[in-house]
Amino acid sequence: MNILKKLALVFVIIATFNSCSVYNFTGTGKIDAKTFQVNYFQNSAELIEPGIERTFTQALQNLIQNQTNLSLTNSGGDLIYEGEITDYRISPMAATADQRAGQNRLTISVNVRFVNTKKEDDNFEKRYSFFYDFPGTEQLVGGRLTTAIEEIYARITQDVFNDSLAKW
Repeated sequence: MNILKKLALVFVIIATFNSCSVYNFTGTGKIDAKTFQVNYFQNSAELIEPGIERTFTQALQNLIQNQTNLSLTNSGGDLIYEGEITDYRISPMAATADQRAGQNRLTISVNVRFVNTKKEDDNFEKRYSFFYDFPGTEQLVGGRLTTAIEEIYARITQDVFNDSLAKW
């Protein structure tokens, strides 16, 4: 009986270490790539908010650097992210009794093209979109705008990461 317990323990330890070579804590599988590049995302939305393209590009770079061991490069990356911001829109979501906007929604959409030079089957082009709701009595400027963009980009960049590297 004691031998069976020891064998079971050894089996669990081996299975644990074996699985660690395939997965890591971010959920990414084994990645053959060593480098990635995030090309500048142009802002082609009809309504222009200055600087959001730079902010998105940096947010995606930071997320990938923080959640992988990949090295950021300016050219020749094994993984390439590129695309454009296609929509930046503020819409009323709820009306008050006096026909004013009680709540507004900022929606940002980003078209992303992902190229894996090591595994072409992983390549894709996909549109990502997310929103931020705010009171109709407030303007979307200053700190509120910064918060809105950060929340939207956190969601979109995580979705891009999941689709390109985590395969969730």
